[in-house]
Amino acid sequence: MAANLNWTAASVAPFHQLLTLVSDEAETALKFKSILTHPKTTLLSLQPYIDRIDQLDLALNRPVTESNPFINRLKHGHDLVRKCSKIGSWNIIKQYIYSHRLLDFEEWLLRFFQVDVEVQLARDTRKVLVEVSDLEEEVNRLLAVPGRSSSSLSDRCDVPDLPDLVVGLDLPLTEVKGMVTMDGGIYRDNIFFVVVTKAANLQVIVQKIFRHKGYHNMSEFQSDEDALNQLEQLLRKIGAFAPILLVLDDVWSGGESLIGKFMFQIQGYKILVTSRFVFPRFHSTYKLNLLNDQDAITLFRLSVCPRYDISSLPHDLVNKIVEGCKGFPLALTVVGRALCGQHEVILEKWSEGRSIFDSNSDLLACLQASLDALDDRAIVAAYQRKDMAIVKECFLDLGAFPENQRIPATVLMDMWVELYDLDEEGMYTLANLLELSARNLVNLVPDRNDPSEANGYCEGHFVTQHGILRELAIYKSSQGPIEKRKRLIMDLSGIELPTWWIEQVQQPTNARIVSISTDEMVPSNWSDIQVPAVEVLILNFRSRSYTLPHFMLMTDQLKVLILTSYVSSAAKVSNLTLLGNISSLRRIRMEHVSLSFLSTCSSQMGNLQKLSLIMCEIDKFFENYTNMFPNLVEMEIEYCEDLVALPIGLCDTVHLKKLSITYCYKLGALPGGFERLTNLEVLRLSSCTTLLELPESIGSLQRLSFLDISHCLRLGRLPERMGELRGLRTLHMGGCWGLDELPPSVKDLCQLETVMCDEDAAILWRPYENHLSNLKMNVVKEDIDQNWLHSFPP
Repeated sequence: MAANLNWTAASVAPFHQLLTLVSDEAETALKFKSILTHPKTTLLSLQPYIDRIDQLDLALNRPVTESNPFINRLKHGHDLVRKCSKIGSWNIIKQYIYSHRLLDFEEWLLRFFQVDVEVQLARDTRKVLVEVSDLEEEVNRLLAVPGRSSSSLSDRCDVPDLPDLVVGLDLPLTEVKGMVTMDGGIYRDNIFFVVVTKAANLQVIVQKIFRHKGYHNMSEFQSDEDALNQLEQLLRKIGAFAPILLVLDDVWSGGESLIGKFMFQIQGYKILVTSRFVFPRFHSTYKLNLLNDQDAITLFRLSVCPRYDISSLPHDLVNKIVEGCKGFPLALTVVGRALCGQHEVILEKWSEGRSIFDSNSDLLACLQASLDALDDRAIVAAYQRKDMAIVKECFLDLGAFPENQRIPATVLMDMWVELYDLDEEGMYTLANLLELSARNLVNLVPDRNDPSEANGYCEGHFVTQHGILRELAIYKSSQGPIEKRKRLIMDLSGIELPTWWIEQVQQPTNARIVSISTDEMVPSNWSDIQVPAVEVLILNFRSRSYTLPHFMLMTDQLKVLILTSYVSSAAKVSNLTLLGNISSLRRIRMEHVSLSFLSTCSSQMGNLQKLSLIMCEIDKFFENYTNMFPNLVEMEIEYCEDLVALPIGLCDTVHLKKLSITYCYKLGALPGGFERLTNLEVLRLSSCTTLLELPESIGSLQRLSFLDISHCLRLGRLPERMGELRGLRTLHMGGCWGLDELPPSVKDLCQLETVMCDEDAAILWRPYENHLSNLKMNVVKEDIDQNWLHSFPP
């Protein structure tokens, strides 16, 4: 069969329309400017082909058809660019997804013109018409003797049998089966199972499908487009008798474009993809959960080699291994098979704090493959083709955080801004996390209590990581001599320091990230370490009192401090005043800490850019607050229950751009002098339920573009000068049940684009909508039963 390119003069007009649109958007859509530059250049370079084909169509008197796959592709590209132009600058997730789609479309353009159009031009120029009869192929197929084909079993697409050892998949298999047969599909012999290798070849895959249906004497395809055209015709033919299911198994990262090529508009045709990676472009994703404890124990016991008597396994060993594998089937299987009479040795290694990977090279090799995938190709889309090596480093950094804890995306942003020079707004941080999530190396979850969730802000996201993957990150970070490691990650507990700790800390290390977790029993001399090159210091402790380590005074490159207490009440931290002596500090985050000791600090922290206080005892700190942070750009205060008022001195922080005070239930008012915060761009006051009003001086904040007052239940009025906020673009005000009117001046908010509110608040805006031409109301239905008022992060 000849390739049916369907390129005619009818394709010329859509091509030029697309070129015009891309050129215009490349100049105006700033968020996609660098991405659109590539397809614009590609289209311009292809224009000579277009003109020549147009001329040849006239010369050959070829009929014009308005309906063919190529025109549909061009129209798809046109719609794609249109959608990109409508995506808001705040919606990072959509920017990320549509950037990928633009790059996939550009890749298709290049492939089509470099192969298919060149072939067609050559044919047209020579006026050669090539047709291969379907009848000839059908005769060849019928004459083929069964069982005499030279092709091996790997050339077919048979569905493999289930392995003998299957645990915990009964429900998932039932649910997936329901998804692919929901419209009554009975596929009979029309199921094609194709294992997609890392370097998949499209033509080889198509050839397997043809051979599976008995077409053994196929000639080579002239191009990928030719192969796909022939496949589509075959599927339409066999699909007339029964639905079709194409299973693409073990698709690797970057396989989205390959999957897309097999998507045909054929009734009853479905594609089922299995992968360790997530492909955001496609819907109906089914994510397998980890094994529960009962299934994990069952799988582990069944995985132990047959000659070993599993009944003799010590109960404590089984529990230790199952707990360590965290329901990860591969880990349970590999450890079980490796056990075979060596349980005493393995248990001894684990009790010494050794990694599971020390004795399981198979497990390491398998998980290493997912990590190595980050090196396979340069990252595209939101990164503008930056090196994927940064994403790999970001994965390894996650091992610095405690197990089974949600990591706020903003914390990672603070680290990566300083370590890898990423952007301050968090776009690349979120894109990093999306890449890792797409490879199932992390779980990226939104916080449902965050009102900005629907708008894609980085602040509304958290990261969790499977215990085995965290251990992989730690294991990879701990390779090589300690003095050359980039990360130093230590978890200390008990009254005696382990020998390996004493031996390792006797020499200085050049680690950029140092993470140390301690409990209340650890002796004080744990802090006798030398880390002069540390840039990010993460201190986690499980005690009611804590002393900052003195080695911090010996660091002159420390930029980020993350201090977290994991006890029931705010921990008392002494020696906080030494922070005033670390001039390099730019970002501090404290969680569940009492700040009373910091109130006596008399030193200014002139280089501090960001201060985050989460669930802290804070009021005494503000009692004696002076201009301690003269160059502070961002302040974040969250779940600080004893915060009653903000100090007037806060308004002297004239460089402040972002002020976020959320879930502080006792905060009754904002300080006077707010007009002095002339650089403020973002103000979040969400869920400050006793806040009565906003100061009139807020009207002086001409740079304020984002204001969040959602769930300020007692807020009774908005300032009369509200309309003077000429730079305001986004306003969140859902759940402001005390408001029954808006000040008339809101009609002057000429830049206002989005108001996110409930139905009651939307009614208040109706009289002013005619005055606000750019305004879009985003009405969110309030869940009366939601438990947001009493929800705290775990």
